[in-house]
Amino acid sequence: MSSVLITGASQGIGRAIAVELARRGHRVIATARRPETLADLPVDQRLRLDVTDQDSVDQALEAAGEVDVLVSNAGSTVRAPLESVPLAEVERLYQLNTLGALRVVQGVLPAMRERGSGRLVFVSSIQGRLVLPIIGPYGASKWALEAMAETLAIETGHFGIKVSIVQPGAVSTNGAQQAQSFIAEDSPYAPLYRQLASLRGEVITSKEVAAVVAGTIEEPEPALRVPAGAPAERALKARKEAPENEPFMPVAIDW
Repeated sequence: MSSVLITGASQGIGRAIAVELARRGHRVIATARRPETLADLPVDQRLRLDVTDQDSVDQALEAAGEVDVLVSNAGSTVRAPLESVPLAEVERLYQLNTLGALRVVQGVLPAMRERGSGRLVFVSSIQGRLVLPIIGPYGASKWALEAMAETLAIETGHFGIKVSIVQPGAVSTNGAQQAQSFIAEDSPYAPLYRQLASLRGEVITSKEVAAVVAGTIEEPEPALRVPAGAPAERALKARKEAPENEPFMPVAIDW
Protein backbone atom coordinates (compact mmCIF):
# COMPACT_ATOMS: atom_id res chain seq x y z
CA MET A 1 0.00 0.00 0.00
CA SER A 2 1.06 3.58 -0.62
CA SER A 3 2.07 6.32 1.78
CA VAL A 4 -0.35 9.15 1.01
CA LEU A 5 -0.13 12.74 2.24
CA ILE A 6 -3.37 14.73 2.04
CA THR A 7 -3.58 18.49 2.41
CA GLY A 8 -6.73 20.09 3.77
CA ALA A 9 -7.92 16.93 5.53
CA SER A 10 -9.81 18.57 8.37
CA GLN A 11 -13.23 18.55 6.70
CA GLY A 12 -15.22 17.88 3.56
CA ILE A 13 -13.53 16.14 0.64
CA GLY A 14 -10.11 15.94 2.30
CA ARG A 15 -11.49 14.24 5.40
CA ALA A 16 -13.47 11.78 3.27
CA ILE A 17 -10.36 10.95 1.24
CA ALA A 18 -8.39 10.26 4.43
CA VAL A 19 -11.09 7.91 5.73
CA GLU A 20 -11.44 6.07 2.41
CA LEU A 21 -7.72 5.57 1.89
CA ALA A 22 -7.24 4.38 5.48
CA ARG A 23 -10.10 1.92 4.98
CA ARG A 24 -8.30 0.57 1.92
CA GLY A 25 -5.13 -0.02 3.91
CA HIS A 26 -2.96 2.87 2.77
CA ARG A 27 -0.61 4.69 5.15
CA VAL A 28 -2.37 8.04 5.43
CA ILE A 29 -0.72 11.27 6.53
CA ALA A 30 -3.56 13.71 7.18
CA THR A 31 -2.63 17.39 7.38
CA ALA A 32 -4.41 20.61 8.21
CA ARG A 33 -3.65 24.08 9.50
CA ARG A 34 -5.15 23.02 12.85
CA PRO A 35 -4.06 19.42 13.53
CA GLU A 36 -6.47 19.10 16.46
CA THR A 37 -9.27 18.89 13.86
CA LEU A 38 -7.73 15.60 12.69
CA ALA A 39 -7.82 13.88 16.08
CA ASP A 40 -10.66 11.49 15.27
CA LEU A 41 -9.35 10.38 11.88
CA PRO A 42 -8.21 6.71 11.68
CA VAL A 43 -4.89 7.61 10.04
CA ASP A 44 -1.19 6.97 10.66
CA GLN A 45 -0.09 10.59 11.12
CA ARG A 46 -1.79 13.88 11.84
CA LEU A 47 0.37 16.90 11.04
CA ARG A 48 0.09 20.65 10.95
CA LEU A 49 0.53 21.91 7.41
CA ASP A 50 -0.39 25.34 6.08
CA VAL A 51 0.18 25.28 2.33
CA THR A 52 0.69 29.06 2.29
CA ASP A 53 3.61 28.88 4.77
CA GLN A 54 6.94 27.49 3.56
CA ASP A 55 8.24 26.70 7.05
CA SER A 56 5.04 24.82 7.85
CA VAL A 57 5.34 22.78 4.64
CA ASP A 58 9.00 21.98 5.28
CA GLN A 59 8.35 20.84 8.85
CA ALA A 60 5.38 18.68 7.87
CA LEU A 61 7.22 16.95 5.05
CA GLU A 62 10.21 16.24 7.29
CA ALA A 63 7.88 14.66 9.87
CA ALA A 64 5.95 12.71 7.23
CA GLY A 65 8.90 10.74 5.89
CA GLU A 66 8.62 9.08 2.49
CA VAL A 67 5.55 10.15 0.51
CA ASP A 68 4.44 7.97 -2.41
CA VAL A 69 1.34 9.99 -3.23
CA LEU A 70 0.45 13.63 -2.68
CA VAL A 71 -3.26 14.45 -2.68
CA SER A 72 -3.38 18.22 -3.08
CA ASN A 73 -6.79 19.12 -1.73
CA ALA A 74 -6.49 22.28 0.39
CA GLY A 75 -8.59 25.09 -1.04
CA SER A 76 -11.15 27.81 -0.48
CA THR A 77 -13.61 29.98 -2.41
CA VAL A 78 -15.43 33.31 -2.31
CA ARG A 79 -18.63 34.71 -3.79
CA ALA A 80 -18.31 37.98 -5.71
CA PRO A 81 -18.60 39.42 -9.22
CA LEU A 82 -15.27 40.20 -10.85
CA GLU A 83 -16.21 43.86 -11.11
CA SER A 84 -16.02 44.33 -7.38
CA VAL A 85 -14.25 41.36 -5.78
CA PRO A 86 -11.50 42.60 -3.44
CA LEU A 87 -8.20 41.88 -5.14
CA ALA A 88 -6.78 40.79 -1.80
CA GLU A 89 -9.32 37.94 -1.84
CA VAL A 90 -8.25 36.88 -5.32
CA GLU A 91 -4.63 36.89 -4.18
CA ARG A 92 -5.61 34.80 -1.14
CA LEU A 93 -7.30 32.20 -3.33
CA TYR A 94 -4.29 31.91 -5.61
CA GLN A 95 -1.97 31.60 -2.61
CA LEU A 96 -4.08 28.77 -1.22
CA ASN A 97 -5.58 26.99 -4.22
CA THR A 98 -2.72 27.32 -6.69
CA LEU A 99 0.61 28.44 -5.25
CA GLY A 100 -0.04 26.46 -2.09
CA ALA A 101 -0.42 23.31 -4.17
CA LEU A 102 2.84 24.05 -5.99
CA ARG A 103 4.64 24.74 -2.70
CA VAL A 104 3.87 21.22 -1.45
CA VAL A 105 4.65 19.67 -4.85
CA GLN A 106 8.08 21.29 -4.77
CA GLY A 107 8.61 19.67 -1.38
CA VAL A 108 7.75 16.10 -2.40
CA LEU A 109 8.88 16.04 -6.01
CA PRO A 110 12.68 15.75 -5.62
CA ALA A 111 12.44 12.50 -3.65
CA MET A 112 9.84 11.08 -6.05
CA ARG A 113 12.06 11.94 -9.01
CA GLU A 114 15.10 10.31 -7.39
CA ARG A 115 13.09 7.15 -6.63
CA GLY A 116 11.67 7.08 -10.14
CA SER A 117 8.08 6.83 -8.91
CA GLY A 118 5.34 8.88 -7.33
CA ARG A 119 1.86 10.24 -7.80
CA LEU A 120 0.50 13.76 -7.71
CA VAL A 121 -3.28 13.96 -7.44
CA PHE A 122 -4.86 17.42 -7.56
CA VAL A 123 -8.43 17.93 -6.38
CA SER A 124 -9.66 20.54 -8.84
CA SER A 125 -13.23 21.18 -10.01
CA ILE A 126 -15.28 21.27 -13.17
CA GLN A 127 -14.55 24.98 -12.77
CA GLY A 128 -11.01 24.19 -13.82
CA ARG A 129 -12.45 23.75 -17.33
CA LEU A 130 -15.54 25.97 -17.35
CA VAL A 131 -16.76 29.03 -15.47
CA LEU A 132 -19.70 29.97 -13.28
CA PRO A 133 -20.70 33.56 -12.54
CA ILE A 134 -20.04 34.96 -9.07
CA ILE A 135 -17.48 32.17 -8.49
CA GLY A 136 -15.02 33.49 -11.07
CA PRO A 137 -12.03 34.01 -8.73
CA TYR A 138 -12.25 30.39 -7.59
CA GLY A 139 -12.57 29.16 -11.16
CA ALA A 140 -9.56 31.20 -12.25
CA SER A 141 -7.45 29.65 -9.49
CA LYS A 142 -8.52 26.17 -10.60
CA TRP A 143 -7.80 26.88 -14.27
CA ALA A 144 -4.31 27.92 -13.16
CA LEU A 145 -4.01 24.78 -11.02
CA GLU A 146 -4.90 22.57 -13.98
CA ALA A 147 -2.38 24.31 -16.24
CA MET A 148 0.26 23.71 -13.59
CA ALA A 149 -0.75 20.06 -13.15
CA GLU A 150 -0.70 19.36 -16.89
CA THR A 151 2.73 20.97 -17.14
CA LEU A 152 3.93 18.74 -14.30
CA ALA A 153 2.62 15.69 -16.16
CA ILE A 154 4.78 16.62 -19.14
CA GLU A 155 7.85 17.60 -17.12
CA THR A 156 7.87 14.67 -14.69
CA GLY A 157 6.36 11.75 -16.61
CA HIS A 158 9.83 10.77 -17.83
CA PHE A 159 10.83 10.30 -14.17
CA GLY A 160 8.04 7.80 -13.48
CA ILE A 161 5.70 10.28 -11.82
CA LYS A 162 2.00 10.11 -12.66
CA VAL A 163 -0.20 13.20 -12.43
CA SER A 164 -3.99 13.24 -12.20
CA ILE A 165 -6.58 15.99 -11.80
CA VAL A 166 -9.86 14.98 -10.14
CA GLN A 167 -12.75 17.25 -11.17
CA PRO A 168 -15.90 17.20 -9.03
CA GLY A 169 -18.89 19.40 -9.66
CA ALA A 170 -21.01 20.56 -6.73
CA VAL A 171 -20.27 18.57 -3.57
CA SER A 172 -22.37 18.40 -0.40
CA THR A 173 -19.80 19.89 1.95
CA ASN A 174 -20.02 23.08 3.98
CA GLY A 175 -17.50 24.84 1.73
CA ALA A 176 -20.13 26.75 -0.21
CA GLN A 177 -21.97 27.75 2.97
CA GLN A 178 -18.73 28.96 4.57
CA ALA A 179 -17.66 30.97 1.53
CA GLN A 180 -17.44 34.67 2.23
CA SER A 181 -19.72 36.79 0.07
CA PHE A 182 -18.82 40.22 -1.30
CA ILE A 183 -22.10 41.18 -2.91
CA ALA A 184 -24.66 43.64 -1.56
CA GLU A 185 -28.43 43.18 -1.69
CA ASP A 186 -28.75 46.10 -4.12
CA SER A 187 -25.90 44.93 -6.36
CA PRO A 188 -26.76 44.69 -10.08
CA TYR A 189 -25.33 41.19 -9.86
CA ALA A 190 -27.71 40.12 -7.08
CA PRO A 191 -30.04 38.27 -9.52
CA LEU A 192 -27.13 36.02 -10.50
CA TYR A 193 -26.13 35.51 -6.88
CA ARG A 194 -29.64 34.40 -5.98
CA GLN A 195 -29.47 31.73 -8.70
CA LEU A 196 -26.14 30.38 -7.60
CA ALA A 197 -27.48 27.21 -5.96
CA SER A 198 -29.28 26.16 -9.14
CA LEU A 199 -26.29 27.08 -11.30
CA ARG A 200 -24.11 24.67 -9.31
CA GLY A 201 -26.24 21.77 -10.55
CA GLU A 202 -26.70 18.30 -9.12
CA VAL A 203 -24.79 17.63 -5.90
CA ILE A 204 -22.72 14.55 -5.03
CA THR A 205 -21.23 13.56 -1.67
CA SER A 206 -17.68 13.95 -0.46
CA LYS A 207 -17.56 10.15 -0.07
CA GLU A 208 -18.22 9.79 -3.79
CA VAL A 209 -15.35 12.13 -4.58
CA ALA A 210 -13.12 10.24 -2.15
CA ALA A 211 -13.88 6.96 -3.93
CA VAL A 212 -12.84 8.52 -7.25
CA VAL A 213 -9.60 9.84 -5.73
CA ALA A 214 -8.80 6.46 -4.18
CA GLY A 215 -9.56 4.67 -7.43
CA THR A 216 -7.31 7.07 -9.30
CA ILE A 217 -4.45 6.41 -6.87
CA GLU A 218 -4.86 2.64 -7.27
CA GLU A 219 -5.21 2.76 -11.06
CA PRO A 220 -1.95 1.55 -12.69
CA GLU A 221 -2.23 4.04 -15.57
CA PRO A 222 -4.52 6.82 -14.39
CA ALA A 223 -5.95 9.44 -16.70
CA LEU A 224 -4.72 13.01 -16.50
CA ARG A 225 -8.24 14.37 -15.94
CA VAL A 226 -10.80 12.36 -14.00
CA PRO A 227 -14.35 13.74 -13.66
CA ALA A 228 -15.84 12.84 -10.27
CA GLY A 229 -19.41 11.67 -10.72
CA ALA A 230 -22.00 11.73 -13.46
CA PRO A 231 -22.89 15.44 -13.08
CA ALA A 232 -19.27 16.41 -13.64
CA GLU A 233 -19.01 14.11 -16.63
CA ARG A 234 -22.07 15.69 -18.22
CA ALA A 235 -20.94 19.26 -17.59
CA LEU A 236 -17.45 18.68 -18.94
CA LYS A 237 -18.80 16.82 -21.98
CA ALA A 238 -21.10 19.76 -22.72
CA ARG A 239 -18.18 22.19 -22.37
CA LYS A 240 -16.09 20.11 -24.78
CA GLU A 241 -18.87 20.00 -27.36
CA ALA A 242 -19.76 23.72 -27.11
CA PRO A 243 -18.31 26.33 -29.50
CA GLU A 244 -15.00 27.71 -28.26
CA ASN A 245 -15.61 31.21 -29.60
CA GLU A 246 -18.46 32.14 -27.25
CA PRO A 247 -19.05 32.01 -23.49
CA PHE A 248 -20.35 28.73 -22.14
CA MET A 249 -22.73 28.09 -19.26
CA PRO A 250 -23.79 24.54 -18.28
CA VAL A 251 -27.28 25.87 -17.41
CA ALA A 252 -29.31 28.85 -18.53
CA ILE A 253 -29.22 32.15 -16.65
CA ASP A 254 -32.49 33.94 -15.95
CA TRP A 255 -31.90 37.67 -15.50
